[in-house]
Amino acid sequence: VQLQASGGGLVQAGGSLRLSCAASGSIFSIGYMGWYRQAPGKQRELVASITNGGSTNYADSVKGRFTISRDNAKNTMSLQMNNLKPEDTAVYYCMAEIRRSVVALGEEVYWGQGTQVTVSS
Repeated sequence: VQLQASGGGLVQAGGSLRLSCAASGSIFSIGYMGWYRQAPGKQRELVASITNGGSTNYADSVKGRFTISRDNAKNTMSLQMNNLKPEDTAVYYCMAEIRRSVVALGEEVYWGQGTQVTVSS
């Protein structure tokens, strides 16, 4: 199983970016999915999460600016980021809890490789 994140880049403050995450491989089901970020010298933090039922959760710092979504049929997840601020600069990682087969005992946690988001002032 692999998670492939894409969509990062350099944008000016106030701009927008859309991150995407695609899961591939032997997948029976995906439960919790989330976007995390890590800025230089800081710990990795949760940005937004979404359950397979569509319930979402956001960090206070991004509420009203970021929107998380997923397509269960395609095993993909996206993060629409609007009104970006310099403090949003970080490497963004996607994460998913994946059950690989019907006989698997439970879900395993997988991480994408990270995509850099840089917001200039």
